[in-house]
Amino acid sequence: MDEKKIRALELWAYKIRRTALQTIQTAGSGHIGGSFSIAEILSVLYFDKMKVDPENPDKEDRDRLVLSKGHCSPALYSTLAFRGFFPEEHLKTFRKIDSDLSGHVEIHVPGVDMSAGSLGQGLSVALGMSLYGKSRNYGNHVFCILGDGEIQEGQVWEAAMAAGFYKADNLVAFVDNNKLQLDGTLEEVMSPYPIGEKFKAFGWNVVEIPGNDVEAIAKAIDLAYESKEKPTMIVADTIKGKGVSVFENQVRFHGGTPTEEEWAIAYSELDTRIAELEV
Repeated sequence: MDEKKIRALELWAYKIRRTALQTIQTAGSGHIGGSFSIAEILSVLYFDKMKVDPENPDKEDRDRLVLSKGHCSPALYSTLAFRGFFPEEHLKTFRKIDSDLSGHVEIHVPGVDMSAGSLGQGLSVALGMSLYGKSRNYGNHVFCILGDGEIQEGQVWEAAMAAGFYKADNLVAFVDNNKLQLDGTLEEVMSPYPIGEKFKAFGWNVVEIPGNDVEAIAKAIDLAYESKEKPTMIVADTIKGKGVSVFENQVRFHGGTPTEEEWAIAYSELDTRIAELEV
């Protein structure tokens, strides 16, 4: 990947963060930390790798994304708006009572492939989508983004075992390993480590990467495309609240609201970084 492409994808990631932040501020609530940690993953997927068509969002042989950690909807909704699935203006309705843009992603929003809310279900659905695509010879890929705290759910491991058994090599999943969840660090709540070794035991191809590095993400996806008879798990080592100094590695921004001073710092730092990447 050349430097121009890297900068373009990094720019999209920071635009996703800023727009997600504005969406959360307008609504008065939303999940900043996890939305920010997956911004680079979404940038690479939607602006480099995934075969999708905003003019035909239900195209049968499209690539699909299951955002299993569905509370990070501000990041996905911002990405879909940038990609042209719906107008950016619509983001202002986020979490309004009569809006389709609820706090957790819902399938009736153009570009959303699965409703999410209760954690632990997305990998099962993504596996079903991938097996269906293989049965129809679509040649497509199904992506799934899981939270690292989410993989404490038992259904995740049932799906992992089934995916390995059925050799679902068109399934590419990410664990957003930002190391924090609602009640504290993963190790304090219930450690899932070592994540990679567990998925290997279930027959997965495992790639471990710095998860806020767009080039590393793109290379990992390319490796997943080369995998035969094994699904791929990309364990992405990310920073919760990535991109804003007062948000990074702070558990209270799992779903907490910034102070007035923190809002100002966030916009200043994001705008500065966007300006640097646009040069």
